[in-house]
Amino acid sequence: MLDENFSTLLNHGAVIPAHPLALNSSRKLDERRQRALSRYYVAAGAGGLAVGVHTTQFSIRDPKYNLLQPVLELAGEEMDLADEKRKKPLLRIGGICGSTAEAIEDAKLISDLGYHAGLLNLSALREATDDQLIEHCKEVAQVTSLFGFYLGSAIGGRDLSYNFWRQFVELPELVAIKIATFSRYQTLDVLRAVAESSRNDIALYTGNDDNIVMDLITPHRFKVKGKIVELRIVGGLLGHWAVWTKRAVEILEQCHRLINGKETISENLLRLAIEVTDSNAAFFDAANGFKSCIPGIHEVLRRQGLLEGIWCLNPQETLSDPQKEEIDRVCQAYPHLNDDIFVKEHRDEWLR
Repeated sequence: MLDENFSTLLNHGAVIPAHPLALNSSRKLDERRQRALSRYYVAAGAGGLAVGVHTTQFSIRDPKYNLLQPVLELAGEEMDLADEKRKKPLLRIGGICGSTAEAIEDAKLISDLGYHAGLLNLSALREATDDQLIEHCKEVAQVTSLFGFYLGSAIGGRDLSYNFWRQFVELPELVAIKIATFSRYQTLDVLRAVAESSRNDIALYTGNDDNIVMDLITPHRFKVKGKIVELRIVGGLLGHWAVWTKRAVEILEQCHRLINGKETISENLLRLAIEVTDSNAAFFDAANGFKSCIPGIHEVLRRQGLLEGIWCLNPQETLSDPQKEEIDRVCQAYPHLNDDIFVKEHRDEWLR
């Protein structure tokens, strides 16, 4: 089970960037820039890092690349260094995917490397029944604490029923859930399952890139056995927060002030919610079914000088035809959302 100190941090809510993969022009790991990205996120105020997840590119597990352990180790070393100087330790989330045997191997690796929980992607089990999925989750849970993950079918995942979630939320090893359905209906399936469970200790995180701010400020209320149960999404584990991260931290803090009654919902905050979604549409290539979401993130980091290029392991994975212009547009439209000045001031020390 997750250490009580880390459970408290997780339930308070944090910005957890989904860590990209830094490659050089030969499409080999660029260790210097990989470390620089971790240093950037820590300096920006992130509460943890998610490594080996979608934004890190799932193909790092392919034997011809064999990059999962190296990138997990690099991020872990940087978090070790950062924790020596911090009052609050960083949350360490490692990606888990594939068949049951493959998922167990991922889980063993992240556990051995000191990661606190595994972000459990079920996309590979497309034909599995609810009972088969639950059995899969139970086996992985014997190795590491679970960070549940609803990756919706619109973005490469699979649909998961309310029945699945209602069983899944009762697993004692479950510590958090990332909801990335891009669907209000499916998001509510997860939230209702949690509300109707015996649990009050599951941290809820948004991965809904089309609704980030609204997820964070909305009280989700359900009537359960005659009583109102209110749930809050307390943080985000997002590829979107792998860019402009300092500003993302400020946005989450603003949302927390509102939840704690220190601020009220304003028109400015509602406008901000739309601006963040519009920016995400450009970065994630929403117009083309999110096909170039990873190159889009890389392009923003390249413009800031943190990455040398937008290279992915798959040479065919690059910006879509209109995506560069869309990124130009949102950068010009929302200069208050970027942290370019912060990055420019510290980039050289991160790249040392």
